[in-house]
Amino acid sequence: MTTDAEMITRTRVPELEEMLGKKLEVLDDGFIRVIDYMGSDASIVQAARVSYGAGTKKVSQDRGLIRYLLRNRHTTPFEMCELKLHVRVPMDCWRQWIRHRTANVNEYSTRYSVAIDSLRTTKPDEWRLQSDLNKQGSQGTLAQETGESLTKAEAEFHQTCRDVYEERLAKGIAREQARKDLPLGTYTEAYWKIDLHNLLHFLNLRMDSHAQYEIREYAGIIGREIVAKWVPITWEAFNDYRSNSMNLSHQEVRLISVLIKGDQDKALTEAKEMGWLLEKDGVWKPGREAKEIIPKLEQLGLVSPW
Repeated sequence: MTTDAEMITRTRVPELEEMLGKKLEVLDDGFIRVIDYMGSDASIVQAARVSYGAGTKKVSQDRGLIRYLLRNRHTTPFEMCELKLHVRVPMDCWRQWIRHRTANVNEYSTRYSVAIDSLRTTKPDEWRLQSDLNKQGSQGTLAQETGESLTKAEAEFHQTCRDVYEERLAKGIAREQARKDLPLGTYTEAYWKIDLHNLLHFLNLRMDSHAQYEIREYAGIIGREIVAKWVPITWEAFNDYRSNSMNLSHQEVRLISVLIKGDQDKALTEAKEMGWLLEKDGVWKPGREAKEIIPKLEQLGLVSPW
C-alpha cells in the first residue's frame, strides 16, 4: 500500500524542552510556566517559503529571511508558532494583560473554586508616586519611612478582606457572591496561549519603560527567559527592529532634520507651527509631544531647543 503522506517530525527546541513545567518566579508570589509550544525559527522560514522542507541549509540564510520578515512586517509566518503558558498574576495586572485579545485564555474561576489565598504585597520602599506627565503612569517612589505605614495598613486590610471572605464561605454564601470584596491584588491563575506574532506585539508594549512595573516584570521574563531560548533568531531581530528601535512620526522627522543642521530658531518655529509649543502668559512651553521627543533627541545626540 502506498501513500502520498509525508512523514513530518514535530519541531523540538531542546532549550525550551528543559523548561516545560518549571516555575519562573515573578514578583512576590507570581510565576510563569511553559506548558507547551509549537514551532521554532525553522518553522517561520518554512512557512515563509510554503514548503515542507527544512528551509535553507545555512543558518545565516534563515537568519537573513527572518530579519527581512520582521523588518518589513510580514507577520503571517510568525503566526505559525505558538506558546502556551500557565501564569499566576495579580488581578489588577491581569486586567491589563487580558486586554490583549489575540490570545486563547482559560482563567481560574472563583465562582467554582475558592479564591487563591495569596495577594501582591508592597514593601515600604515600593510605593510609587503619580507621574506628572502620564496620568496612567508612575514616577519616583515615596520615602520609605512613610511607606512603612502604608505597608502596615495594606497588610491589615488584606487580612480583613480575607477574613470577611472566608466567613461568608463558612456561612454557606455562594462563592460567586462571597468573592465580590476581594482586593485587586489577589492572585489569579490562567492558561494563556498565543501565536508568536501577537506575542511579540504584547512584549513590545509591555516591556516598554512606560508600562506598569508589575506587567513589565512578567513580560521581561517571557521575553528574555522563554522567547529568547525558543526562537533566538526571531528574538534578536525583534530587539533590533522593535524593542530597541525608534519610531519617528512625520513631524518628528521634520524637526530632527532641522536640528541636525543646527538651526535651533527654525526648530522652535516648526514646533510652534505643529502645535507642540503652547503659549501661556506670553511664555512658550512644551506640550506633550515636545516632551516625548526629548529622549529620542538625546539618543540621537541632539539637544532639545526647549
